[in-house]
Amino acid sequence: MVREDARWFKSSYSGGSGTECVEVANLGTSVDVRDSKRPLGPGLSLHHSTWAGFMAFLQRPDNHG
Repeated sequence: MVREDARWFKSSYSGGSGTECVEVANLGTSVDVRDSKRPLGPGLSLHHSTWAGFMAFLQRPDNHG
């Protein structure tokens, strides 16, 4: 479900060509993720602790190589 009151932010790691863009919205009770090319398409709704764990995993130095 798309929240019309959500403020969506594009990932700073999204491709400059506009073909690889992820958007994220903090909805208070969840963090939602969607493809900016398909804003009405399927997306993910994650608990804040799940999102925080995902972000921590991505920031680990051993995940870049």
